[in-house]
Amino acid sequence: VRVVESGGGVVQPGGSLRLSCVASGFTFRHTTINWYRQAPGGQREWIAFITNGGGHTLYDDSVKGRFTISRDDSDTASFLQLNDLKVEDTAVYFCKSPAMGDYWGPGTLVTVSS
Repeated sequence: VRVVESGGGVVQPGGSLRLSCVASGFTFRHTTINWYRQAPGGQREWIAFITNGGGHTLYDDSVKGRFTISRDDSDTASFLQLNDLKVEDTAVYFCKSPAMGDYWGPGTLVTVSS
């Protein structure tokens, strides 16, 4: 199993980023995908979910209306569009599938700062 997240960076409040997660080693199209984040000194928290097939999504209230999760099963990838970013969105972002067991990718760091 391998997952690599990318797309993070430094952005000003109100800005946007598009995060990507490319996976291998399991049957991607058969699994649901979640995105999590971990702020500096904080706990890892769930923020978004998408079903296999992409027909249904869920979001934590903290990101609802600003973030959009999607997937491209042909490329075994998931994406998280981050809009209207706030300072409190600063964190390392991870994608996760139940098929990954205890494995976590390296994550990608998003820093929101003026």
